Amino acid sequence: MKADPTRQSRLLDLQALDTRLSQIDHARRTIPQLAEIADLEGKARLLDDQLVRSRTELGDVQREIRKAEADVQQVRDRATRDQQRLDSGVGTAKDLTALQHELESLARRQGELEEVELEVMERAEAIESDVAELERGRAELTERLTTLEAARDERLAELGAEESTVAAPRDTVVAEVGDDLVALYEKIRATSGTGAAALRQRRCGGCQLELNPVELRTIKEAPEDEVLRCEECRRILVRTPESGL
Repeated sequence: MKADPTRQSRLLDLQALDTRLSQIDHARRTIPQLAEIADLEGKARLLDDQLVRSRTELGDVQREIRKAEADVQQVRDRATRDQQRLDSGVGTAKDLTALQHELESLARRQGELEEVELEVMERAEAIESDVAELERGRAELTERLTTLEAARDERLAELGAEESTVAAPRDTVVAEVGDDLVALYEKIRATSGTGAAALRQRRCGGCQLELNPVELRTIKEAPEDEVLRCEECRRILVRTPESGL
């Protein structure tokens, strides 16, 4: 392939732009906050699951409390009515004695139900404490996530702005290099990461190996418009004033 020295020189400019764009892309994918955000998002999902379970359990226990309270109140109401009948003295001695026995039985029943109510209330209190602790942890996690996401977004904006600035002249450089040379460059870059390298001080800027005397003589004798390739890494080798030929 033939290409005048100016086109080949501009190829190095294109490589410099693409190298920086690749660096920006890598920086975007490896922003420090990303790993911590992913970790915290996983923890947030676990916390949310725990909160759903705890809130559901709390709702169930609160229904138990309401039932226990209703049961206790029902016995109290019955005892109140019986006591009023007993206090009125209306009825036979047998009836009044039966009321007295029933009151004693209701008192025992009320005590049993109040113990059940107390046990359920204690369980509810423990679950409420768990829910409060989970909600506190979730709030702290949300705050940390918000801070990290803001830092991430700020860095992404910086990288995006730099990317736009770096990429702006690329189309112009591509046009100056020419379709044929760019096509070869892109093909090499797809497999090697970089498509072109400068020859400086007898070294290939791509693989960093020093060329042997035979290779250097071949390059020195080659026409200026000949597109050269590094024998080792096969990148396009661009001659420069510092090539050391």
